[in-house]
Amino acid sequence: MATRTPDQQTEQELTSQAKAFAQSGNAPDIVALMQSSRERLESVSFSRKAKIVRVMIDLIGTVPGAEQLQIETCREWVEICQHQMFLRLKLEILLASLYMGIKDYVAAKDLLEKLLKEVKKNDDKRLLVELHLLESQCHLALRDLPKARTSLTAARAAANAVYVPPTLSSKMEMQSGLLHSEEHDYKTAYSYFYEAFESDDGMKQESAEGRLKYVLMCLVMLNKPDEVTQLTGGRLALKYTGRPTQAMRAVAEAQAARSLHDFQRVLDEYADELQEDPHIASHLQDLRDTLFEGHLARIIEPFSRVEVSHIAELIGLEIGPVEAKLSQMILDKKLHGILDQGTGCLKLFDPTPADKTYEASAESLQKLNRVVDALFEKAAMIN
Repeated sequence: MATRTPDQQTEQELTSQAKAFAQSGNAPDIVALMQSSRERLESVSFSRKAKIVRVMIDLIGTVPGAEQLQIETCREWVEICQHQMFLRLKLEILLASLYMGIKDYVAAKDLLEKLLKEVKKNDDKRLLVELHLLESQCHLALRDLPKARTSLTAARAAANAVYVPPTLSSKMEMQSGLLHSEEHDYKTAYSYFYEAFESDDGMKQESAEGRLKYVLMCLVMLNKPDEVTQLTGGRLALKYTGRPTQAMRAVAEAQAARSLHDFQRVLDEYADELQEDPHIASHLQDLRDTLFEGHLARIIEPFSRVEVSHIAELIGLEIGPVEAKLSQMILDKKLHGILDQGTGCLKLFDPTPADKTYEASAESLQKLNRVVDALFEKAAMIN
């Protein structure tokens, strides 16, 4: 058995104690351990010290309800490491990600802007990749898609000049997929998500199943529920059987059945996997609206006049949501009709055929204009 170096011994001892405290839910004890080990950490290399401190701060975050203590500890160590630039920058990047974790995007954005100015002066490409990627994630959370794309492009440009570890590369692919999915380009998003999933799957990362969830979401949004069943029924069926995969399979089954009730039941049953993720929740809300509209269209198809209460009874929902959706469909011109508030009825009209007279006239005038232009050119040549 190989003998450990003093640095490795220090790392093993401190991280083992910290993990034991985290498993028992004692976050303050991890903070106390970090304080009592400051002198010991001074004897190890900068890179090893950065790794140990990062791991211990991450372990604080694994204790439920310790998010604020984790942020305070990270701030404290940023101050402690003011004269150790490498470690301070790594901790400030961690602090920015922690701010994003508690949805304090303004604080994260301000810190990232400060860090980017400093790192650009040092021309540290590796840190620039991390910072631009975090900046892109922050802008996406703030719904500023143009800036999110610009930051991701900057991250990729910096990544071309330096070695990027597979884990960081996977995060960039994931961010690209998120941006494309926000633009409803699910086909392109699928390719990015699948590449991120394959990378994490190959490295046996715990995040692989989360990546797979986004892959399946794209198939659902592309209206390909059968492919979801095929993809999760092969080799992945034995490897990924967690609730995220089960949730997306259930969504695909509800979509294949075109059942609004089954879809709502799945959303309620897998609330943590589907509703807590803002990206997944946003896209599934669009899918729910599509199912809702399709269900309503099938119900009202045989009627020319029908009470809204009867539609609500047939679909099994309250009158309010049904009336609101019918109003929206009328305004979007998906339904030709009106809501009679006095009688509580929906009156449907036959769709008016489009009048193509103006289009035909405009086309004829364009052709006539081309003929006149040609005649002028010929007359000019004769003269």
